[in-house]
Amino acid sequence: MATGNGGNAIAGSAAGSGFNTSSSSSSGGAAAGAAAGLFPSIVELNVGGVHYTTTLSTLTKDPDSLLGQMFTGRWRPGVLRDSKGKYFIDRDGVLFRYTLDFLRNQKLTLPENFHECERLKQEADYFQMAEMNITARLLLAASSSSPDSLNPADDLLAGDGIVSSPTIVPELAVVLPRSSGYITVGYRGTFAFGRDGLADVKFRKLSRILVCGRVALCRQVFGETLNESRDPDRGASDRYSCRFFLKHTFLEQAFDMLQEAGFHCVASCGSGTASAGTDIKPGMDSEENRWNHYNEFVFVRR
Repeated sequence: MATGNGGNAIAGSAAGSGFNTSSSSSSGGAAAGAAAGLFPSIVELNVGGVHYTTTLSTLTKDPDSLLGQMFTGRWRPGVLRDSKGKYFIDRDGVLFRYTLDFLRNQKLTLPENFHECERLKQEADYFQMAEMNITARLLLAASSSSPDSLNPADDLLAGDGIVSSPTIVPELAVVLPRSSGYITVGYRGTFAFGRDGLADVKFRKLSRILVCGRVALCRQVFGETLNESRDPDRGASDRYSCRFFLKHTFLEQAFDMLQEAGFHCVASCGSGTASAGTDIKPGMDSEENRWNHYNEFVFVRR
């Protein structure tokens, strides 16, 4: 998920709030020249235990940022080194990849199921990166807005006042679309009977709720309730899987989460119950075995 081109919409808003991009660019060239004698052209970093290798010109691209000050010799405390001689920065090493990407590309590109916009905004605050801060705050406003909102940045524009130009809004609407797709939910179930079948009430009994669909979409909808332990290809999100299941057995909870994410049920199917002549597995109640069935529900978001 890309948040747009920081060189167009974001730069326009920054200029509207007094951020002088032309003077920063000229001072950046002078700062980079001064830093060349202090730091190597290829810089190895240790950020919170995660190692990165980048160029000095990338780190000093925004001379007003903390990184720009660090690697031009203008930061009075100086830059620490670890035991292997890498420059050490005591911040979140995983999130730093997005900070580095923003310096390289002047835009923020995030995975579809990214849920740490608040922490990313804190990193932008710490590194004093004005344009990245604006982008992260827009993302945070968008993620907390109603799914049916036509303009996810309305709250930000009307509230904090950090953005003075409405030209950002169409850009944000383009780069933050709600991805469409299908998710299939299935379950195998029966009914729980009392001992010797004497209970008056027969409760539904589900062994597991299965989830199939595009990985990124499933993660987005079910979040922490999605169990991926049986999926052999964990990691990549641009693929499909039929090996997910939920960490709970509440069918209506799964339906609620799909409905809140904008999905609608478009199809369903189910098997008949098991016949009385089916061989009974050892240790399984015969009455429950006769009521075994499997149902599937297909949900879509367009």
